[in-house]
Amino acid sequence: MASPNNNKSKNQLVSTMIKQGFISNPYLSPSPSPSPPRTSNPPSPIQIPTRPSNSSPTLFEMMSEEQTRESKHSLESRHRTQERVSRVLADAPFPAVGDVRLTIGARDGFKVSMDVHRRVLVGRSRFFAEKLQRNGSHSVEILDCDDVEVYVETLVLMYCDDLKKRLMGENVNKVLGLLKISSAIMFDDGVLACLEYLEAVPWSQQEEEKVVSHLSQLQLPDSAADILQRLVAEPSTSSRSDDILQRLLTGVLHAKDDKARKEMKKVISRLLRENTSNSSSHESNLDISRDTLYHFCHRCLTSLILSLSEATSVDDNRQQDRGVLMGEIAREADNLQWLVDILIDRKMGDEFVKLWAEQKELSILHSKIPTMYRHEISKITAQLCIAIGRGNLLVPKDVRYCLLSTWLESLYDDFGWMKRAGRSIDKKLVEEGLGQTILTLPLAQQQTILLNWFDRFLNKGDDCPNIQRAFEVWWRRSFVKQYTVDSQLQLAIFDYTE
Repeated sequence: MASPNNNKSKNQLVSTMIKQGFISNPYLSPSPSPSPPRTSNPPSPIQIPTRPSNSSPTLFEMMSEEQTRESKHSLESRHRTQERVSRVLADAPFPAVGDVRLTIGARDGFKVSMDVHRRVLVGRSRFFAEKLQRNGSHSVEILDCDDVEVYVETLVLMYCDDLKKRLMGENVNKVLGLLKISSAIMFDDGVLACLEYLEAVPWSQQEEEKVVSHLSQLQLPDSAADILQRLVAEPSTSSRSDDILQRLLTGVLHAKDDKARKEMKKVISRLLRENTSNSSSHESNLDISRDTLYHFCHRCLTSLILSLSEATSVDDNRQQDRGVLMGEIAREADNLQWLVDILIDRKMGDEFVKLWAEQKELSILHSKIPTMYRHEISKITAQLCIAIGRGNLLVPKDVRYCLLSTWLESLYDDFGWMKRAGRSIDKKLVEEGLGQTILTLPLAQQQTILLNWFDRFLNKGDDCPNIQRAFEVWWRRSFVKQYTVDSQLQLAIFDYTE
């Protein structure tokens, strides 16, 4: 910066150039005559040259046209910026004659100049108070701005008495820009007004990320931490996550409104699924207890067995009671399906396979209930087979065989109703999952199950799962290409097709 003697020789004119971080300019220039705010001239439209439609463009022509389009886009963008800045300046409270000539320039060369008061800049901004200490006329340039419009609007804010009222109706992105500039020039009232605005208004998910990013980058007062309270849980709240989940599950499983119950099941399942995906990137702070989930599974199983027992003992004269019990059976089965989905998503379902495979009493009661009410129970078996077939449940072969021994006949009996009762079951998925589960068993067990299926399928047709592909795999394993294993675990292959 020039020495004080030089400043006096030039009528104490201070020329300051501020670039990016407000860097001083060593050059002095005479103060320009007062004039109203002005912007650069609008760009003239660019004509893109055309060529005959039947000729192929050369590489040079293609490059030229691309450069021309980019230039046109740049000039159009500058023109739009100029229009927005002109609208801001039209209502700006700037004087016709001021003692500071302020020029703001964008990186693309667009500039806007305006006359402002030194007393306003110095009174509102600690940065300008330091830079413009001497009385007299000044010329200031701020170059390479990211957004000229936001700089101009920040200056307008410095002339306002009621900053809160001025910011009403603005969008979050605009206020974040004003906050950034206000912080850079140490416009403390502007910073506080922007923070109060951000604390009071709702944010979209995209705006939420921008707010967090801006607040973490800027050097702001302690009050900025209050804004993030809507995002940051207290340590005590985080530690009660399992209690909160238990409360939510209890509410859903005992909801009186069936439509609301189904809707909230979808919501909680989606949120837990998001939590599972975030856990892999260490972004989740929700730790769901296996014990909590299995506590609800046991409660639903107990309730289901009780309802089935009562339903089988109700005589024909109490049809109303029987109907209520059938509704309870369908409800508890649906609740179990939901819990099983959560267990599978959380990779905690292996224990439930064993639990379900051991429900001999439930399986016997199931056979005594009309199919139209009990088929929801068989959907649980279908869920487990699909997960086993996909490799999402890893359980020992004796558990897999026990599962099919207990529930396969019930699944066969209810399959027709499962297909017709709604869209919640995918026939192909069930057939594929069941076939793959069978093929994980020892070959002798495969044979027993698949030969029984063969007889049933011939009699029932589409009302029986079509696991023909599994049948063919078993056949090839048994009769086309046989393997033998000696005591040293060496394989020998006998191929009967050769």
